[in-house]
Amino acid sequence: MPMNIVLLEPEIPGNTGNIGRTCVSTGTRLHLIRPLGFRLDEKEIRRAGLDYWPRLDVTVYDSYEDFLAENPGAVIYLATTKARRVYTEVSYGPDDYLLFGKESAGIPEEILLENAERCVRIPMVPDNRSLNLSCSAAVMLYEALRQNGFPGLEREGQLHRHRWEEAAPAFGQNAIKS
Repeated sequence: MPMNIVLLEPEIPGNTGNIGRTCVSTGTRLHLIRPLGFRLDEKEIRRAGLDYWPRLDVTVYDSYEDFLAENPGAVIYLATTKARRVYTEVSYGPDDYLLFGKESAGIPEEILLENAERCVRIPMVPDNRSLNLSCSAAVMLYEALRQNGFPGLEREGQLHRHRWEEAAPAFGQNAIKS
């Protein structure tokens, strides 16, 4: 089963497009909960998602309650700057759900209180409101994927015009330590 990103009432089409592209690149499902601050056929969302958008596994729900009803038993982690636990302090399963709130207000506090044990945050310097939504989604998703061994993802790339075996041995400060 794939990982899942859930956007609760997203407002900015570019963020959703970027997250959609990340989902396609990682085999992750995207769940969008209305109301949306844009139409799914808007140019901005497609521009951010590039040619990835048609390959996206996306489901749209009319409300948070509909999302819960359609995904019974889902293990959901809620990303919020208000959490008392850091996102790296939990163990993610291979098909968990990462829920993010709308850009202007986050996840409603009533939902956070109902799920307090699964609220997580990304550390930031004091007095900073939040990270960009698409950046936050990528940070948390890749931690969850890392914990699960990056299932189904290519772990090694290849050069186009050369081979890695042509590289000179690394010496001194430029050597990568494993």
